[in-house]
Amino acid sequence: MRKKAKIDPTVRKETLYIGVAVLILSALMEAVFLIIGKWDYTVLLGNLLSGCAAVLNFCLMGITVQNVVGREEKEIVSRVRLSQVLRYLMLFAVAILGLLLPCFNLFSVLIPLFFPHIAASFRPLFLRQKDK
Repeated sequence: MRKKAKIDPTVRKETLYIGVAVLILSALMEAVFLIIGKWDYTVLLGNLLSGCAAVLNFCLMGITVQNVVGREEKEIVSRVRLSQVLRYLMLFAVAILGLLLPCFNLFSVLIPLFFPHIAASFRPLFLRQKDK
């Protein structure tokens, strides 16, 4: 029987940070849609779909890195590469769903996929403030 792996506290903490940042950025995006008069339920559904996918993508990346620590370099490279390909396929499928299904606003599907990158680039600012 396979032993159930626990998620590292650092992966949990960073995923929580990304989740909160995606939530805040999603609320801002919803507000912009509302202000410009383009908000409807498809914006909310698209935002929920891709926001969840973006946070899941980040979490899976963290779990992958956690699981390859201490392995041989060749195995690390192959596992990380496989994880990256599968995660990109997941994000691509989300984008295709946003394009094909009329219940999703395409822009509200595509924009939140970039929120983790935005949050990660602001992370050092929060860490510096915390250290002071």
